[in-house]
Amino acid sequence: MSVYDTLKSLNIELPPVAVPAAAYVPFVQTGNLVFLSGHIAKKDGKAWVGQFGKNIETAEGQQAARAVAIDLMGTLHAAVGDLNKVKRIVKVMSLVNSTGDFTEQHLVTNGCSELLGQVFGPQVGAHARSAFGVAQIPMGACVEIELIAEIG
Repeated sequence: MSVYDTLKSLNIELPPVAVPAAAYVPFVQTGNLVFLSGHIAKKDGKAWVGQFGKNIETAEGQQAARAVAIDLMGTLHAAVGDLNKVKRIVKVMSLVNSTGDFTEQHLVTNGCSELLGQVFGPQVGAHARSAFGVAQIPMGACVEIELIAEIG
C-alpha cells in the first residue's frame, strides 16, 4: 500500500505548505536529507493555543501534535514531490509549551510519532526523537514540531 493509500484510508488530506511567518524557509534539502522547519499546531486555521499544566491536557495535546504531523507531511510532500520516496523519518523534535511542573511532553509528542508510524509503517516511520518543555512558543501555540527525513 502506498503512503497516499494509507492517508486516504485515514481520511487525511495533506494541506499546502504554510507561508513562513518570519525569515526562514519551510524546508531545506541537502543530499538525501530534508530538514523541515518547525510547524506549530493549528486548529481551525489558527494557532492551537495553550500551555500544558495550565489550561490544556495531554490528550488534547496529542491531537494537536497529530495535526502538526499532517502539516509536516504536507510540507514534506511539497519538498520531495512524492512521499513514497521517503526512505526514513530520521528525527522528530518537539517543543511543548509547558509549565515548569508538567512532565508529559513525551506523551504529547506521541500524537505526531504514532501517526508518522501509521502512515509510513514501522520500517520508515520509526524515528529518533526529542521532546522538550518550553516556556512559550510563537503565537502561544501549544506544540511546535520539526522533522528530518531521508529520501531514497
